[in-house]
Amino acid sequence: MVVDGVQVSLGLWDTAGQEDYDRLRPLSYPQTDVFLICYSVASPSSFENVTSKWYPEIKHHCPDAPIILVGTKIDLREDRETISVLAEQGLSALKREQGQKLANKIRAVKYMECSALTQRGLKQVFDEAVRAVLRPEPLKRRQRKCVVM
Repeated sequence: MVVDGVQVSLGLWDTAGQEDYDRLRPLSYPQTDVFLICYSVASPSSFENVTSKWYPEIKHHCPDAPIILVGTKIDLREDRETISVLAEQGLSALKREQGQKLANKIRAVKYMECSALTQRGLKQVFDEAVRAVLRPEPLKRRQRKCVVM
């Protein structure tokens, strides 16, 4: 694929969320250039898994790799059946603002949304993943405090 005039080869690893793979999944992490942590905007539990499972696991194994947080299935925000099923559980689809707030919290380099069904935002997600590698944000210097006694 070509991003900003640069030809790149993109390799994707869908590491699956099944517990059966919990011990094997981190073996695919070394040399990963960028992580896309995805959650469904129609699944509050997948949103919660970002902070309870995916972010801690990635930070443990690849603390310096950039992360892009991706809200998926955005077409379901307007799907009557999905809205009804969520409402029956006292829930609603997650809003873009909630995703952006979480992206800020986990210090993701970007927050994106897409729909594989309609293709809306899909190419942009992968373009931004490539940009995160080709033009990484400079690491912010940590303030170090020195105490002399």
